[in-house]
Amino acid sequence: MKKLFAFILLACFACGKPLPELENIDMASWRKDKNGCLGDRARMIAPLTEQKNKLKGLSEDGILKLLGKPDQNELYKRNQKFFYYFVEPSVKCDSTKTAARKLSIRFNAMEMAREVVIE
Repeated sequence: MKKLFAFILLACFACGKPLPELENIDMASWRKDKNGCLGDRARMIAPLTEQKNKLKGLSEDGILKLLGKPDQNELYKRNQKFFYYFVEPSVKCDSTKTAARKLSIRFNAMEMAREVVIE
């Protein structure tokens, strides 16, 4: 009985959605370019815009594995969470800037990405 339970539990966790491959995006450069300060993310805006829907439906852990730690995050009402990745140099890079474009990912209460926009 214990073996059957362990097998079912393992099968449930093994069936997660695989991480997508984002074409023409160097993920190592993406992760190194915190707050968009190096300008590497800015060169990836076009392919990211074309493929942003690949991020929908991923878990919070999946997004962290794929894109790395967000530059900012926000906890909202009803257990919604937002991750922000700056794709242009942010205020943290250049204090004279007032705004920078960013990738915004909204997670629902089940920690699944439900909305992905570049704003």
